[in-house]
Amino acid sequence: MATPQLQVLQSSPPSLSLSSLKTQFLKFRHRLESCPTTAQLKRYQSLFIRLGLSADNNAMGRIIKFCAVSPNGNLDYALQVFNTIPDPDTFVYNTIMRGYLQSQLPRNCILLYLQMLEEYEEPNNFTFPSVIRACCVDNAIGEGKQVHVHILKFGFAADGFSLNNLIHMYVNFQSLDEAKRDFDKMPVQDLVSWTTLITGYSQWGLVDEAFEVFELMPEKNSVSWNAMIASYVQSNRFHEALSLFNRMRAENVVLDNFVAASMLSPCTVLGALEQGKWIHRYIEKSGHELDPKLASTIIDMYCKCGCLEKAFEVFSSLPDKGISSWNCMIGGLAMHGKGEAAIKIFREMRRKMIAPDTITFLNVISACAHLGLAEKGRYYFRYMIDIHAIEPRKEHFGCMVDLLGRAVMLEEARKLIDEMPTSPDAGVLGALLGACKIHGNIELGEQVGKRVIELEPGNSGRYVLLSNLYANAGRWEDVANMRKLKNDRGVKKAPGFSIIELEGVVNELLLGEGLILMLKPFMSNLMRC
Repeated sequence: MATPQLQVLQSSPPSLSLSSLKTQFLKFRHRLESCPTTAQLKRYQSLFIRLGLSADNNAMGRIIKFCAVSPNGNLDYALQVFNTIPDPDTFVYNTIMRGYLQSQLPRNCILLYLQMLEEYEEPNNFTFPSVIRACCVDNAIGEGKQVHVHILKFGFAADGFSLNNLIHMYVNFQSLDEAKRDFDKMPVQDLVSWTTLITGYSQWGLVDEAFEVFELMPEKNSVSWNAMIASYVQSNRFHEALSLFNRMRAENVVLDNFVAASMLSPCTVLGALEQGKWIHRYIEKSGHELDPKLASTIIDMYCKCGCLEKAFEVFSSLPDKGISSWNCMIGGLAMHGKGEAAIKIFREMRRKMIAPDTITFLNVISACAHLGLAEKGRYYFRYMIDIHAIEPRKEHFGCMVDLLGRAVMLEEARKLIDEMPTSPDAGVLGALLGACKIHGNIELGEQVGKRVIELEPGNSGRYVLLSNLYANAGRWEDVANMRKLKNDRGVKKAPGFSIIELEGVVNELLLGEGLILMLKPFMSNLMRC
């Protein structure tokens, strides 16, 4: 490869003593660290060359570092400088590797590491983390294992930074046994290694194994608590998440934004309003910044727990509202039948020149459905497609079918389904089936009902709905056949349940024979309140 021509001033080095040369270099090196642009950097590079430092790894390495890894840098120019250095050292190689990694070029990073070894330049503890991460991103399993051998060969078996990256690499490759083996061999297992292992087990659905590791931790910080709580939340094990959070509070662990955001999801799903309020108050008192994502999560929690006034209070207090905050508020109002208020918020959003997205229109059409505003719903559906060029998803079609069904426009709803660009799912057809049942359209309901059952043969509700449609028409033989089909397929109806939050504790009550006995203690407590 020909050496690129650099646009710098070439001249003979001045006659300077070693101490003067060092002083000059240090002076310009400190200026270089705060250099604002590549153009300014090239001027400093010219000065280094005039000082006779064009082949100096320390001086040229500073230029390369700026170009390769700084936000104002230029990786291509860093590579040009790199190619002019006759004997680049480990620092220079490491810097280019970091640059490749930041530029999403993991394969180049791995190849440069191989080139470094071919040039007999020995890696150090700053080399391996970049190469390991590159192997993870590139899914280079074979190369990753070779790097593991090199870590041992070059004497870095006790380097925590490299070993933590190795654990992360094996987790990424789903080699959890290998990750655990490396973890057990670590001379010192720090918080990073423990948390990496917890996250690794969680990532592949081994939540109970993750909890076992969590319990073995000699010391826990907010990051490890959040990793375990997030593991439960992502696996929809909300009761365990809430229980662990209560334990975290009892142990007076400092709550950060990540834990707060993770815990608001279980509060939302379980309807744990008091727990959600406590988290919100804690965030306010601790002075944590209410970023757009966290604010949206709080608004969503209040809306889904039925506390619309509090949701609107949080929404109104936000100085800068992101699209997710607007969506949560519009969706929350629509969910509780406040369609007019939802549409009013949408209009305010448009006045503020906030561009709506697919979720916005889904919530607005839902608001129109709750109000029975078929004409307005049609308008917003077309407005989404024609003005904002947003392709409707199955959820939008399902919402439109629900809207038209409520307005007794069943034939138009059927036509809309037939015009869908993709095959309708059970959600879309189920909306039409429900409308047919309500309005007594037996012929269309039977056609749609059979399609829905074939799409979701294990959903007991679909059989019940079509059976009820037959019953309303007095077709008792078809009712019996539908029940027989359900029983023959072994479809069971999931037991109903209620969730009650009492004194900050969420209790799930299953409907069944012991319901009255289960309710007695709660009723007694409620009477005392």
